Amino acid sequence: MFKTVNHLLSLIRFSHTIFALPFALLAMLMAGFLNATGTDAGNFLGHIEVGGFGKPVTYTTSGLSVVSLPDALFSSDLIIGQYPGESIPSGSITTLLNSISLANLLGILLCMVTARSAAMAFNRLVDRKIDAENPRTEGRHLPAGILSAGQVTLFTVLSSVGFIASTLLFLPNKLPLYLSVPVLLWLCGYSYAKRFTSLAHYWLGAALGMSPIAAWIAIRGDAVMQNPTDLLPAVVLAGAVMAWVGGFDILYACQDYEYDRGAKLHSIPTWLGVPGALRLAAASHVLTVLLLIVLPLVYPPFGMVYWLGVALIAGLLIYEHSLVKADNLERVNLAFFNVNAIISIGLLLIGVVDLII
Repeated sequence: MFKTVNHLLSLIRFSHTIFALPFALLAMLMAGFLNATGTDAGNFLGHIEVGGFGKPVTYTTSGLSVVSLPDALFSSDLIIGQYPGESIPSGSITTLLNSISLANLLGILLCMVTARSAAMAFNRLVDRKIDAENPRTEGRHLPAGILSAGQVTLFTVLSSVGFIASTLLFLPNKLPLYLSVPVLLWLCGYSYAKRFTSLAHYWLGAALGMSPIAAWIAIRGDAVMQNPTDLLPAVVLAGAVMAWVGGFDILYACQDYEYDRGAKLHSIPTWLGVPGALRLAAASHVLTVLLLIVLPLVYPPFGMVYWLGVALIAGLLIYEHSLVKADNLERVNLAFFNVNAIISIGLLLIGVVDLII
C-alpha cells in the first residue's frame, strides 16, 4: 500500500507542486491583505496620476487619457491608486496573519495539490504510449509497468473528486465550486495539446497561471462579482506565470526535439528549431519580467522590497538562459528545476516581506 502511494507521488512528481503553489499562496495573501485593510483592488484603477510631464495623467476604469502607460512607468512622480485624503494601505505581520482563515488556507492547499495530481496523472495516462517510445521517458511508471493504468485511472478520479470537494471549504463563496469542473477540463486538456498545436507550452503556462486567479476568486469572490476589475492584480500575476512557465517548458522541450519531430508531435522546438525556440523562450521571460513590473501599478501595496525582488528574478532568468545552449542541452534540468524553484519560492517570500513592512 505505502509502496503504491510512493509510486503515485513519484508518478505525478509531487515535489513539482512547488512551481505553482507559491503563486497561489501569494495571490491568497494579496487578496487577504485587501480584505483585512478594507481595500477594493478595483479602486486602484480609479486614479493613476503622473505629474512628471507638466500635467496630470489619469487612468480610469473607463479608459486611458493624456499619455501612455510606458510614460507613466518611467515617471519620477507616480502616485498609484490614491484618492485625495487616501493613502496606500500598509500592513503588519498581524494584519497578514489575520487576513486568511484556516479554512481558506486549507482549501487552497488542497485544491492546488488535488488539481495538479489529477492533471499530472491524467497526462501520464494519455501519454503512456508516447512515453514508452521516447528513450528519455520510457522508464516512467506506466511504460515500465511499475503502476497499472487502472491504478492511475483510479488515482486521477479520486484526485478530481478531491479537488471539487475541496472547493466546498470556500462556502458561502460558490464561485470556486462552479468553476471547478471547467478548470479541471482545461488542466486535463493540456495532455492532448501537443497533438495539434505547437503552443502547448503556453497551454501549460495558462494552466499554472490559473492558480493566482483561482486563489484570488476564492478569497475575494464577492468583490470580484461586484466589480470584475478587482481581479486585475491576479490576472497580471497570472500572465507573468503563464509567460514564465511557457518559456521554461520550451527550454525543457528542446530535449525531445529529435523524438517529437520523428513522432510528428507539435512543439515550439519542432516548429522553430532549437535556436529559434531558445529565442522565443527568452522573449517569454522578458514578458514575465515586464508583467511583474506592471503588477505594482494595479496592486500598490507592493513597494521597494518587491522591486528589488523583481530585479533578482530578472537576474535568475538571465542565468537560466546562460545554462542552455542550442548545441549543449546538458544543463536543462538544472535550469528547469533548481532555478525555477528559487524563482517561485523567492517571489512568494518577497511578496510576504513587502506586505508586512
